[in-house]
Amino acid sequence: MVDIDLDLILLHFFQLGAALVLALPIALNREHRSHGAGLRTFPLVSIACCGFMLVGMDVYDGSNAESKVMYGIITGIGFIGGGAILKQSGKVAGTATAAGLWNTGAIGISVAYSRYEIAIVLSVISFLIFQFSDSLKSNKNAD
Repeated sequence: MVDIDLDLILLHFFQLGAALVLALPIALNREHRSHGAGLRTFPLVSIACCGFMLVGMDVYDGSNAESKVMYGIITGIGFIGGGAILKQSGKVAGTATAAGLWNTGAIGISVAYSRYEIAIVLSVISFLIFQFSDSLKSNKNAD
């Protein structure tokens, strides 16, 4: 029979919820501005990264194994982000979305390690960049 640790379940529920909540401002911005990935993608990336890291931390013993899990997450999110980048007529679009996805993965990993201060700063800075950087860009159509 498996022992159920209610405290651990509640902690992981809180962490996954925090990863979701911290990804929402970025997701809402991207959804509102119709930049491909949005309200579904960003939170899913954040909670998936958090979940993978939580499992890795629980299953593997030692930081070397955990670092391999983190490396896999970082590489995988980079691959997913690469799919968001499009080149058409000599213009490249989607780089900001790709970077946002990668950043959202970092939010999930930070939450998994209970480094909420890092996750909050990543979320706030990303939101501010996405929200207010358009006025500073010379090409309004670029992502």
